Amino acid sequence: MLSAPALILASTSPYRRELLDRLRLPFTVVPPLTDETPLPSESPAAMALRLAMAKAQAVAALHPNAVVIGSDQVADVDGQALGKPGSHARAVAQLQLLSGRRVVFQTAVAVVCADQGFAQALLAPVEVTFRTLDEAEIQHYLQLEQPYDCAGSAKCETLGIALLSRIASDDPTALVGLPLIRTCELLRQAGINPLMASTKGHP
Repeated sequence: MLSAPALILASTSPYRRELLDRLRLPFTVVPPLTDETPLPSESPAAMALRLAMAKAQAVAALHPNAVVIGSDQVADVDGQALGKPGSHARAVAQLQLLSGRRVVFQTAVAVVCADQGFAQALLAPVEVTFRTLDEAEIQHYLQLEQPYDCAGSAKCETLGIALLSRIASDDPTALVGLPLIRTCELLRQAGINPLMASTKGHP
């Protein structure tokens, strides 16, 4: 029986690595070299899908026999894309903008296997409503968590959940950065059944 192809996560995100590890699949991590500059008039959903695919394809070009997972997330505020703040000042501005508002976090995942000619991507939007936040809450939260590498300046898996009043999604891990239901769907299409391929035991 032929062995399953190698699995690679094309990412620099520790959050995506931790999420993929939940599936107990053996995988390696390879950082993708991709330009994440938005295209003119590109919607947040289209941007997330394009960048997820670009990340997966960049690594798949170097490892054509592997199954490569790429993912991207863009916060969508009435059609305006918000990415990672990268600094305290920009994170403050993002949370001030998001305070009391409904936001859609557009999270995309792509799976590519160059040797199979397989390349598919899916979107898992998450609708989030932020509480009305005062300046003291914003400053204290950012000092504690420093979520400068998170789109929308909030880590929902930890204290950032206290910024929110509502989350609606059909793929519950999507808000953290990797929609595992969609990921499993694409992996099955690429020839890896997580329920049969998982090998890692309990920690």
